[in-house]
Amino acid sequence: RPSLTWIGHATFLIQFDGVNILTDPQFSDRASPVAFAGPRRVVPPAMTVDELPEIDAVVISHDHYDSLDVASILALAQHNQNRTLHFFVPLGFKAWFSELDLKNVEVVELDWGQGHRLGRLTFTAEPVQHWGKRTLFDAFERLWASWVIEADNKRIFFAGDSGYVRHFRETGEKYGRFDLALIPIGAYAPRWFMRSYHMNPAEAVKVHQDLRSRYSVAMHWGTFILTDEPLDEPPVILADALNKAGIPAAEFEVYRHGESRFLDQLLD
Repeated sequence: RPSLTWIGHATFLIQFDGVNILTDPQFSDRASPVAFAGPRRVVPPAMTVDELPEIDAVVISHDHYDSLDVASILALAQHNQNRTLHFFVPLGFKAWFSELDLKNVEVVELDWGQGHRLGRLTFTAEPVQHWGKRTLFDAFERLWASWVIEADNKRIFFAGDSGYVRHFRETGEKYGRFDLALIPIGAYAPRWFMRSYHMNPAEAVKVHQDLRSRYSVAMHWGTFILTDEPLDEPPVILADALNKAGIPAAEFEVYRHGESRFLDQLLD
């Protein structure tokens, strides 16, 4: 049955067309290369890896530690016992994954505009405005992307991480409409520094409109303290921006950690 569960930050479990999909899996205590420093979770993951069903596909948006977590990747590869785990990644990630020596895993590396079929689903990488870096020496070595997941003329959009740019309008024009969009609303302050790479809630509403999304869900907030705004501020600003745009609150919702919704009317 089609469903969506917010595990925290940019991690969702999407069950769509009989396929179990994860976005930017981050189950660790810190978004950091080390266990003793770096941004620490304020809210634990709503599910552990062991509590997940076996996963068919994972989409990775970029290589920052809050979206690409080694411990989570290793745990997911070990978790799957009966099916191949497919990672859909932007350009430059395949070499990174090869160093992990994962078993029963297939890594599909795509440039913007390229797609790949998995059963009846098609996964396509699309452009956003962000950046990548994991060490002092590898900035911009790997691409970043949003993801479009399609089956039977139903479309899901996972924005990943991005500033507000024309790419969202262009993606909306390319695909015509989206049934579900997962859009970041946090990590936006101070604006002089974050504007190019993280959208604020008012800009997230513009993305919802640009994509012609029937239903959107907020992400990338309330889990890690990454920037200067109060942890609980983004939903308040989002509600005000929706009201000013004349968009019903039920059209762009904020989930509680661990909240699940059945999406039959959207994706069945």
